Amino acid sequence: MLRWDEKGGVYRVRLDDGFRVILRELMEQFLGLLEDPGAPLLYRLFPPAYSDPADVGRQDEYRRLMMEDLVERRRAEGQMVLESADAQTLTEEQVMAWSRSINSLRLAIGTYLGVSEDDDVGPPQSAEESAYHWLSWLLEETVDAMSRHT
Repeated sequence: MLRWDEKGGVYRVRLDDGFRVILRELMEQFLGLLEDPGAPLLYRLFPPAYSDPADVGRQDEYRRLMMEDLVERRRAEGQMVLESADAQTLTEEQVMAWSRSINSLRLAIGTYLGVSEDDDVGPPQSAEESAYHWLSWLLEETVDAMSRHT
């Protein structure tokens, strides 16, 4: 699916057109979710910096100072995925954006599904579970390709 091409100095993408459509649709939905970064669905993307209840003021200050930058970075990377979804080759910057965006989207869907590390992986029972499994596979492919480049 995604492999490092030593001669070309690029990542080669072999992804069916239907999967490219799905990637774009999921990424567009994810970008829409980023309009409300405080939504419970995005909790795992923007966890609290301070977990002690006594640090509520510090947590509010952290969110005030950092949230806009964190959301903007995720938005820019998601947009990069949209712009490169049909590409046959990707740069290292694009592959990094794919990796981070796919993982972020996967975390949001996992939160929606209530997925935890202790869950047994079985066949998907819904469209959301199918998307979660596919994104997990795509993330694994992306990480594998990046590790072969080093």
